[in-house]
Amino acid sequence: MEVSVNNNEPVALSEYVIDAVHFDPEKIKKGAILLFDKPENWSSFRLVKKVRHFSKAVKVGHAGTLDPLATGLLVLCTGKCTKMIDRIQVMEKTYTGTFYVGKTTPSFDLETEFDAEYPIDHITDDLIDAAVKSLTGEIDQVPPVFSAIKINGTRAYEHARKGREIEMSSRKVKIHDFRVWGYLPELQFEVSCSKGTYIRTLAQDFGQKLGSGACLTKLRRTKIGMFHVDHAFKIEEFQELCGF
Repeated sequence: MEVSVNNNEPVALSEYVIDAVHFDPEKIKKGAILLFDKPENWSSFRLVKKVRHFSKAVKVGHAGTLDPLATGLLVLCTGKCTKMIDRIQVMEKTYTGTFYVGKTTPSFDLETEFDAEYPIDHITDDLIDAAVKSLTGEIDQVPPVFSAIKINGTRAYEHARKGREIEMSSRKVKIHDFRVWGYLPELQFEVSCSKGTYIRTLAQDFGQKLGSGACLTKLRRTKIGMFHVDHAFKIEEFQELCGF
């Protein structure tokens, strides 16, 4: 993909990516794309704050958050490259992780405790294949109540944590590719999807398609467009390169 930063000739996004081999503090301050492997139990905003502190860049923004329990690729843009965030956010994303089949939680992941248990003895390979196919392509998805979506100016998760009843509106998302393998009750998956897809909701819907229940127990984002987590900084590595 090519973009124009200052209304000049289009330039490939890759031209602005700074990695450990070509580390340049001054370029990062002026404008760069930085790939990070977000640690578990870190919020995306905590990582942004750390990068801003270590790099001394005045402007740092992310191109799509990850839940605190998730790990993997977080694309950050600094300086003039913050204008590229919207372009990066709409790119296809790829995730891997684990569904636990037979139990559910209010948050659809392990942020909350298990609240129900369901039978799994009836689940066959054919039933799993049918569930995967039915959740591939353009689908309607209802975001989890434990999400950052604003309802009347307040984050949905704030309502949920206070026990308030809220209604989440469905949205169209696209599942480009969806694969599931492994042995019950824990199934491994890989999914490529559009912006706005909630993998926690995909876990919940997958369990329902199986005539059971399921929740997300592990999530890792591996790709956003042409960017891959294999080329991402660990925050400790970035801190050291910045001289801290």
